[in-house]
Amino acid sequence: MILTLDELTVRAGAVLDAVERVVVGKRPVLELVLMGMLANGHVLIEDVPGVAKTLMARTMAQAAGLEFSRIQFTPDMLPSDVTGSTVLEPDRTVQFRPGPVFANVVLGDEINRTPPKTQAALLEAMAERQVTIDGLTHQLERPFVVLATQNPIDYEGTYALPEAQLDRFMLRITVGYPSREDEWGVLDRRQRRGGDDTRVEPVIDRATLVAMQDAVEQVQVAEEVGYYIVDIASATRRHAGVELGASPRGSLAMLALARARAALAGRDFVTPEDVKGVAVPALAHRLTLRPELWVQGARVDRVVEECLASVVVPVGQTEAR
Repeated sequence: MILTLDELTVRAGAVLDAVERVVVGKRPVLELVLMGMLANGHVLIEDVPGVAKTLMARTMAQAAGLEFSRIQFTPDMLPSDVTGSTVLEPDRTVQFRPGPVFANVVLGDEINRTPPKTQAALLEAMAERQVTIDGLTHQLERPFVVLATQNPIDYEGTYALPEAQLDRFMLRITVGYPSREDEWGVLDRRQRRGGDDTRVEPVIDRATLVAMQDAVEQVQVAEEVGYYIVDIASATRRHAGVELGASPRGSLAMLALARARAALAGRDFVTPEDVKGVAVPALAHRLTLRPELWVQGARVDRVVEECLASVVVPVGQTEAR
């Protein structure tokens, strides 16, 4: 299946509309999640309990017609609980039993509640779309997206994600509390449904989402916009309050997400506004602040915003040549 960018925009809008019938008033957040999926990346959703992080991931998979699995991370989990393992069957044959990572959308719920050894079980799958067990490599079917959640206020019994694993997430987003009107909308829809079932019907299927991912490759980035991306990443490395800035992987994440953002808008070219719109979710989780700023409670998002303000925005025509 081959899609044009106009067709991608229509189908993406249908997915967002379907999810928004359940997740009320969070269209910008849903767009970021979908951008991550279209860019073939993984998404870390970090926020307080009860703001629909898990619901958002499950409903997005349902609307896209994708195979979904949920891993509820706990301190006693083993890597094989994620990847699967080889077992000896009663007839004495050895069979591989795949774990929950073998799905199109894998929800890693409360990923920071499991030890680093189990967290690392996801690394190969996230980076290479494959799992190696007992010397045998098993490929993961496209699309493969990890949507992980964690609560930033929970410290008891948690294990902070190491920088190497954080860097595997293309973007990190927060959901935030709903507005007064949106929260009433949640309550009103609940009472009109007459139950807790929030399932939505698929509006696309797996093959269509893969075609949408491929269609994003049609979006072009002019040289001056490319240098704008590079300069923003470089600014994070020079910032006085940053101990470790964004690597080239951060630049690639900005590029991929900016292209997906342009595709959602029906454009075949990236503008500086596309880059600005994805810079914070693409870069903030990749920065390590100096200890003195960390002690002062400085926000990494604010540091990225300062870097954006320090870089000259390219002007002129940015359409694809």
